[in-house]
Amino acid sequence: MDNKYSIIPASSGVFIFLWGFGIFIAIIFLVTLIESDYHAASVAITSVISLGLIGLFASFGYQARHAAFTLTVQGLRIGPGIYGRTIPWGKIDIGGVRVINLDIEKEYQPSWRMNGAGFPGYSAGWFKLRNKEKALLFITDRSRIVYIPTTEKYSVLLSVREAEEFAGALRKWK
Repeated sequence: MDNKYSIIPASSGVFIFLWGFGIFIAIIFLVTLIESDYHAASVAITSVISLGLIGLFASFGYQARHAAFTLTVQGLRIGPGIYGRTIPWGKIDIGGVRVINLDIEKEYQPSWRMNGAGFPGYSAGWFKLRNKEKALLFITDRSRIVYIPTTEKYSVLLSVREAEEFAGALRKWK
């Protein structure tokens, strides 16, 4: 039987930022169209790039509210989204799982984004932490993070609604 947990939904600041970014892309699109005299190649290239960016950022907005962390027979499944994956049980260091507060345990704070989204109030993707550790993040609330080390030279940091319950379930799962 699968145990499913939800991300702590991102604050409205994330969505205000994403709407602002969408408007910015739309303005660039319109300026490009006007400046190019509606040249077919310019319209096509600008349309593809604009729609791609808007789609990518819309998917991040969706993930910031709807990401789920599921304990399955195969392992920990994280999704949806481009950084979603299943981490097999054999690759999770169950003994190291714990709940942390990034405002107190500063060595676990993300310091450098390697490949991901870093919006005000939402971080998802691959980051380097202050302690030089590589980590996969899905963070919306810095005060309740489930820290999950793996045997694959990276850790996972998740903002989970029921952080203590989720960490306990992870530690007990076999």
